[in-house]
Amino acid sequence: MQTHQQTLARPVSCSGLGVHSGKTVNLTIQPAPINHGIQFSRTDLPGSPRISAHFNRVVDTSLATVIGADGCIVSTIEHLMATFAGLAIDNALVEIDSYEIPIMDGSAGPFTRLVRSGGTAAQKGPKCYFRVKEPITLEENEKSVTIYPAPVYKITCTIEFSHPLIQRQTYTLEVTPERFEKEISSARTFGFLHEVEYMKRYGLARGGSLDNAVVVSEDGVVNEGGLRFPDEFVRHKILDCLGDFSLLGLPILGHIVAHRSGHAFNHAFLKTFFHQKGSWETLTLDSACGIAPAREEGGLRSQPF
Repeated sequence: MQTHQQTLARPVSCSGLGVHSGKTVNLTIQPAPINHGIQFSRTDLPGSPRISAHFNRVVDTSLATVIGADGCIVSTIEHLMATFAGLAIDNALVEIDSYEIPIMDGSAGPFTRLVRSGGTAAQKGPKCYFRVKEPITLEENEKSVTIYPAPVYKITCTIEFSHPLIQRQTYTLEVTPERFEKEISSARTFGFLHEVEYMKRYGLARGGSLDNAVVVSEDGVVNEGGLRFPDEFVRHKILDCLGDFSLLGLPILGHIVAHRSGHAFNHAFLKTFFHQKGSWETLTLDSACGIAPAREEGGLRSQPF
């Protein structure tokens, strides 16, 4: 695990379609100083207003994760946020000239390659973590998310669909940059053909195509190339979870177990997590310097939040 914060070594840029607007979006990721976190800047608006990537800025989760402040929104942030979390990037400024993050190929693969191309730069500031001390659970209507104490960050996700191609799938990821890049980053978002047709009928998913999503019909996968993994569906749900849970603002030492969860339920869990302050603590690792420990346990320095 890392003891110090990271940012990008240099700015990187890309362009792509907004999945709902169908318009071209230009995106640049800038390095940022310590304790900056991840912030988004709308360069198409007067003053280039900024929004912090934090769960208390989430304004909509119906089709994607959307953050907003003072009338300004940034939509579909989950794949880029998963990239930052998966590659352990703590500080960055994302500049975009539209309200949507480009969908790219429907996965975090293009963003992962983009961030990798910019390189990473270690920073002097110590890296803080949420350490889970006791389980926290949210359950409702056959959906559930529980986080358990663990010495590393892990996510186990289970999905269930009646479609014979998907059915029940479970995947566990210990979150490291290497495993994220190899096992999760290229898993694409997916949808059912009748849902795609419905959204297009009502003016949504204007930029959606077989180039940026796995589309499933009654007969199987519509995409000519098929699946990238036999269990690409659940791997993408892990990707979404990574992006959603990163909105806590700090990386986690704990094991998240999610069953049939989505953006809205993940967001509800983040609020539950934050309200149960007795079940977690914030800390830095022993080799981090410059912060006096509140108490020491098992080689970790605990800090007040």
